[in-house]
Amino acid sequence: PGIYVCAKCGHELFSSRAKYEHSSPWPAFTETVHEDSVAKRKERPGALKVSCGKCGNGLGHEFLNDGPKRGQSRF
Repeated sequence: PGIYVCAKCGHELFSSRAKYEHSSPWPAFTETVHEDSVAKRKERPGALKVSCGKCGNGLGHEFLNDGPKRGQSRF
């Protein structure tokens, strides 16, 4: 339980309340803690490259429409 932060700068990224079980081996979240928690850029159809909104540290991807509910994204 708690807040997941950037390993490089400590910026707040995700809350454990937004974490859910997914078939991937990585933690999965439905939303960020703050609007500016992450920066996003289009990488390919259906996926955005995600980095820390403060320092730019690479965090992985946001997969569009792949969350636990219809129309929800997965980080």
